[in-house]
Amino acid sequence: MWVFGYGSLIWNSGFEVAHSEIATLSGFSRSFCMWSVHYRGTFETPGLVLGLDRKADAECRGVALKVAAGHEDATLAYLRERELTASAYEEQQVPLRLSSGTEVNAITYVVDPAHELYCGNLHLEKQAEVISTAVGNRGPNADYLLNTVEHLGEAGISDSDLCWLATRVKELNA
Repeated sequence: MWVFGYGSLIWNSGFEVAHSEIATLSGFSRSFCMWSVHYRGTFETPGLVLGLDRKADAECRGVALKVAAGHEDATLAYLRERELTASAYEEQQVPLRLSSGTEVNAITYVVDPAHELYCGNLHLEKQAEVISTAVGNRGPNADYLLNTVEHLGEAGISDSDLCWLATRVKELNA
């Protein structure tokens, strides 16, 4: 069983991983396209979290996480509890191209653009303003962004929008 991590699953998987490898998913982009009213914000001051947003000409580089043998059922239950709490994500099996050239099918969570928490058209400056101030029960929204950018960088994955956001959020919080 493979899981595609494009955000916090990269640095906080929460399950037993036997192997990980850089992977590319076609037809989707990673973006701060979902309001967060629990984990990284509140109902009064929502934060933003990452989602996979469908875009025909896009590609998202992330990490394919191979679940340790014997942990498949527990991992799936854990991921569903973690990712499907607000019903804003849809669980999908997607084809990934691993950096080794192998193709695998993986479980991932794709944002539902019809959901009330979807906000896929926010300008980057607005995203930075939100992320710089929001705090939820898992901590500051800025920490989520900065951890994701740091771990993407460690994996050799560059995301120009997230790097710009990290720089701008640091400026706003200086």
